[in-house]
Amino acid sequence: MKRNAQTFTLLIILMIAAPSQAVQVQDIVRIKGAESNKLIGMGLVLGLRGTGDGSKSATTMRRLAAMMNRLDDASVTPIELKDTKNVAVVYVTAKLPGAGVREGDTVDIQIASAGPASSLEGGRLVITPLVGPIPGSPVFAYAEGAVTLEDVNIPTVGTIQNGATLTRDVLAQYMDQFGRMTLVLDHQNATWPMANTIAMLVNDVMAPDAPPIAFAMDQKNVVVQLPPREQRNPSAFIAQLLEIQLDPTLVRTEARVVINQRTKTIVMTGNVQMSPVVISHPNLTITTMTPPVEYTQDNPKVDTNDFVGIDPTRRGGVRLADLLAAFNQLKVPPADRIEIVKEIHRSGKLHAKLIIKD
Repeated sequence: MKRNAQTFTLLIILMIAAPSQAVQVQDIVRIKGAESNKLIGMGLVLGLRGTGDGSKSATTMRRLAAMMNRLDDASVTPIELKDTKNVAVVYVTAKLPGAGVREGDTVDIQIASAGPASSLEGGRLVITPLVGPIPGSPVFAYAEGAVTLEDVNIPTVGTIQNGATLTRDVLAQYMDQFGRMTLVLDHQNATWPMANTIAMLVNDVMAPDAPPIAFAMDQKNVVVQLPPREQRNPSAFIAQLLEIQLDPTLVRTEARVVINQRTKTIVMTGNVQMSPVVISHPNLTITTMTPPVEYTQDNPKVDTNDFVGIDPTRRGGVRLADLLAAFNQLKVPPADRIEIVKEIHRSGKLHAKLIIKD
């Protein structure tokens, strides 16, 4: 692989930073009591093409016999169903949004085989009750529908879009009985300085001429006492509070690099930084042209290197985004890009959390 090094160098030079985007309080906090919730259940997927649990799972046969006896008032025994191969017992989960749901709303569900089934492709979930994760929880929803595989390489896991219908309300609780709400900082920004900054801003913006209404209980929780006149209809107050502007230089964003080895993709979040490195790889050869003292385009001096140093500004670092852009221009194969990024991480030069997905 040979490319002009001038192109490579230009691509990895740090780009001029764009103006910082405004950061609001709501970007780094959640309101206690407005968290997402999960519903769970165990059910049966029918209609499989010989890829079900079969006689290997007595649990599946007992569940199928019980369902048939309940629906048809029959007297089927698990032994009579031992040759059934089109049924699989599955674990069902649904994630409810933090804003809450109302009776009749639908949410997506995830299905995972809980037995020896080899594939859920083509199956359909029989109507299944979903309860909360706490023992003794009532039924909150019923799930059913055709299973869609998330990944053809993992045929025992699937989803059903809008597969669960809520049978009761699950409402977010924004205030306690004393009219207080708690802002919970995300873990990247849970520090005493940030919690104190948010409390001061809330007091300055929401109660400039009144006693303080917000205080940092610890580095992760900021308690806000809503004024009595706002407690009956708190929406405008909460909206204004969450839209308070923060100095973006104070806000930390977790840098992540997600590598999907199956699709050969690299996705970054945050401003991923690298320490200076020298890269040498069998499929990465950089060709440079150094003109002689009397420069002529027709007679340059050509140097070929199998390694390249990544620190063009001599400041002690570079952004991973610039390196990947250079790889793109140099047409480095996706598999090679992934191996290089993984090696940089192993060396401790990649300053981000690396997530590998197979």
